[in-house]
Amino acid sequence: MSQASFRPSSTLAVFLIIFGVVGWISAFALTLDKFALLEDPNAVLNCNISPLVQCGANLNSPEGAVFFDVPNPLWGLGGFVAPIAVGVGVLAGARFSRWFWIAFNVGVAGALAFVIWLIAQSIFKLGTLCPWCMAVWSITIPMFWAVTLYTLKSGVIPIGDRGRRIASALYGWVPAITVASYLVVAILAQLRLNVLQSLL
Repeated sequence: MSQASFRPSSTLAVFLIIFGVVGWISAFALTLDKFALLEDPNAVLNCNISPLVQCGANLNSPEGAVFFDVPNPLWGLGGFVAPIAVGVGVLAGARFSRWFWIAFNVGVAGALAFVIWLIAQSIFKLGTLCPWCMAVWSITIPMFWAVTLYTLKSGVIPIGDRGRRIASALYGWVPAITVASYLVVAILAQLRLNVLQSLL
């Protein structure tokens, strides 16, 4: 397979655009909330629904600005442009080279690793569930599975014929795999934060 022939389906392209937009909007909302807190540390944020469900504690914590003291949402504003651009490019007929898909997959995997770390910090350290943060989590997880399984099944990442067949079979199960991933997060939150009792 030539490097110029790697082009996913329009379904994946639309998926990347929609989820990229959702992620960008969530990052934008968090950015506005962060600016509000910088102006007034006692500002009442719309996302602060209860002591458990809020984003203020997350934004004000050291975990809210991990890299170079830049608030995490600002990284999201830049990062979520990538899947939108890739999706639009694919719909326009673009065919990206192997190195591009590998770099994109590495970026998405890095985003997932960061999200997993943030989930752990929220549940086990801060004891909060940030609504806009959860929106980011909810789209990063399926994006990782979809992009990774595409690169594996298409041969972008060479794993042999059997590996490609397995990846191709799993690709159709991305929604189910995503739900299973959500359940893991929900179970961890329930065990640690007793979410159901807190919401009653």
